Amino acid sequence: MMWMDTVEIPSKSASSATAGATAALAAASTIAPTVEGRPIALSDLARGAFATVSAVVPAHSAEDRDLVLRLIEIGFVPGERLRVVAHGRPGREPIAVRLYAGGNRTTGGTTFALRRFEADYIRVLPDRAANNKVSRP
Repeated sequence: MMWMDTVEIPSKSASSATAGATAALAAASTIAPTVEGRPIALSDLARGAFATVSAVVPAHSAEDRDLVLRLIEIGFVPGERLRVVAHGRPGREPIAVRLYAGGNRTTGGTTFALRRFEADYIRVLPDRAANNKVSRP
């Protein structure tokens, strides 16, 4: 497995999310391995699994750049907690993802439906402790 270039996104405290996201798209870097393991694509996360967003992969075309910017604007930024709620059938598409604002899994959250190719742009670190309690079919 080779490392992919990723975009480090500034925290939500930036004065302008769009300006910050645009600036972040310009600077690509590499994520180093962490204690929790290597980042994986959100599209590879199992149903019911919890994870933390680690990065967003930079787009390779103008069309995909707008998509990546939109993902950042709706909240897929490093540090945000999420859970895969469901996978559609057939082909496990779309993927229903609940994003927990501020990382708090116990309150609310917003659910998004992402196509697999959209979820491929988001890198996450699985939450091993929480996922050990998740039962899978």
